[in-house]
Amino acid sequence: MKNKLFIISNESVYLDENNKFFCDNIELKSIPEGLSNYSNISLIARYSKKIRSIRINIGQISTFKNIFSYLISIFKSFGDKNSKYLIISLSPYTFLASLLLKFFSKHHFIYLRSDGYQEYKSILGVSGPFIYNFFYKIGILKAKLIACRKHLLKNNNGKVVYPSQLSDKWFEDLKNINPDKIKLLYIGRVRVEKGIFSLINILRDTNFSLTIVTSEKNVVLKEKFKNINLMNFENNNDAIIDIYDNHSIFILPSYTEAHPQVLDEALARCRPVIVFKEIDHVVRDREGVFVCERNLKSLENLINYINNNYKNILTKIKTNNLPTKKNFINELRKIIFN
Repeated sequence: MKNKLFIISNESVYLDENNKFFCDNIELKSIPEGLSNYSNISLIARYSKKIRSIRINIGQISTFKNIFSYLISIFKSFGDKNSKYLIISLSPYTFLASLLLKFFSKHHFIYLRSDGYQEYKSILGVSGPFIYNFFYKIGILKAKLIACRKHLLKNNNGKVVYPSQLSDKWFEDLKNINPDKIKLLYIGRVRVEKGIFSLINILRDTNFSLTIVTSEKNVVLKEKFKNINLMNFENNNDAIIDIYDNHSIFILPSYTEAHPQVLDEALARCRPVIVFKEIDHVVRDREGVFVCERNLKSLENLINYINNNYKNILTKIKTNNLPTKKNFINELRKIIFN
């Protein structure tokens, strides 16, 4: 008989008229679906009126409109003494959930997938890190920690995993592209902390072409730009591979990242990656990831360098040893169920 695992998330989940659930974050799909092979999964998340694009294919999903019903649902799950709990990221909702689990001495894990100090700073300003520090210091008490980067553990005990959505398909049938036609690509959420508005301001009056791809529904840019295109895209059966293949350089303008999976996706398709200095730690030992300052001159110089050395860069990219989705789920399985 499989164990019961409750996955608790701050993400918003949309329920359509056919009783199918959708989210915007790919990990909220891949983690529950992947672990469902080893446990009976129940997902607890926030309710969304807004249409989302990524379908979550597990049986038991509960969404709630306010913090009270959210916490009551978690409390009602305490009847099964053998259940385990996985909290994904620390937010006001999941922080209160962690307090409830601690009070009733429930076995729980907290998965830290990004640097909350930097995220809260980019959203709330100087007060952000102090708020997150409160969540972090109390939230981790009596919890077992999982992180996608060692530094997120802040010298506390925990396990490090390597998130990935890469299957064998990502490494097959690689496509060449003419690097002389510089086509920049960003894939992710259209949010302030992701740095996309900063990137738009840098590129708005240039001849560089930028495609912004997001799974978020009803997202529009306030202005129209001749060189910037916004695509709302549903990644069914890894169809997004074709979008990587149709662009020459991937750019990740985030102010904070821990283990950006889109970076590995771009490298899997042999596309060079540009990041700004704020997240230069994501380079690690990967070939084909380049760092520049957050200004036009530095970015332009780096793009020209990549363009002039494109063939040699692709040769080096192929030497990378990238994590896979299968290995990621297996890492989580061993930590949670062993």
